[in-house]
Amino acid sequence: MIVTVTPNPALDLTYRLSTLTPGETHRVPAAAVRAGGKGLNVARVLHQQGHPVLAVSPAGAASGEEFAAELRASGLPHRLVPVLAPTRRSVALVDEGQGRTTILNEYGENHTPAEWLALADATAAALPGATCLVCSGSLPPGADVDFLPNLVALASARGLPSVIDTSGPALLASARAGATALKPNRQELAEATGEPDPVRGARMLLEHGAGMVLVSLGEEGMLLLTAAEPGRLWRARLPRVLPGNPTGAGDAAVAAIAFCLATGLTDPAQIIRRATAWSAAAVLMPLAGEISPDHAALADEIQVDELPADFQIAELPAGDIPIEGPR
Repeated sequence: MIVTVTPNPALDLTYRLSTLTPGETHRVPAAAVRAGGKGLNVARVLHQQGHPVLAVSPAGAASGEEFAAELRASGLPHRLVPVLAPTRRSVALVDEGQGRTTILNEYGENHTPAEWLALADATAAALPGATCLVCSGSLPPGADVDFLPNLVALASARGLPSVIDTSGPALLASARAGATALKPNRQELAEATGEPDPVRGARMLLEHGAGMVLVSLGEEGMLLLTAAEPGRLWRARLPRVLPGNPTGAGDAAVAAIAFCLATGLTDPAQIIRRATAWSAAAVLMPLAGEISPDHAALADEIQVDELPADFQIAELPAGDIPIEGPR
């Protein structure tokens, strides 16, 4: 069983429009409403693929009640921790004519120290029998960045791999805690390390203590580096355009990484191939947290290359994996 933790979940509302015209009034069908947040999206992908999963998340106030009701209806195994602050909302506006998605993401409110402790306790209680721990998404403003390193330590104490997908100081803290795998996108990596080149930035995370770093490069595909073989570098990309909604692409990649580690698959070339294929398959689906049944066929199309150790990102030609959605 893979346990996922979403420290800053959201009630996701997705509106689909034939054309989005800024400044104009639009009449739209009712929004698709879903309990979301990056960790929940990861759990949904794994559940869809038939892998045992348990999603741990806080939920609060009226929006949290709606969040909880949707989770119960979905059938996704979950464990919710009650909090006082309302569960934030995220609104996605899908412009089908232009093939673009605009997202409005509330920041979310911080939890109390007692609530953070309850969330950590709920996670610890879920770990017996687990095969991997995933913590994915942003932390609310003001949150203690030690929350994620503490989860990494919980997993390590049980001999479990940990996969962390976050941003800012929490990304560096997770690396220092020895997370098995980190999956920042290019912008998050640059902001956390101060290094604009993603290859050098990823190596900085390895030097801090991470075991593996996969970097989403948007339209340029994905890179993978490992602490076990820091001189080797893998790149994967799908050499064709996939129109669709990229908001769940990064979450699907995290699900693939967790799936590989939970099932004992450690070959970097196979991990990056699956992660890139699931990411691409997510673009074909209307909502985050799902991947297309075509993911196996897409995996056969993925081009995986081992690049020279001194490779510079400026040498990368543009690929076609769309940029993933925000946190």
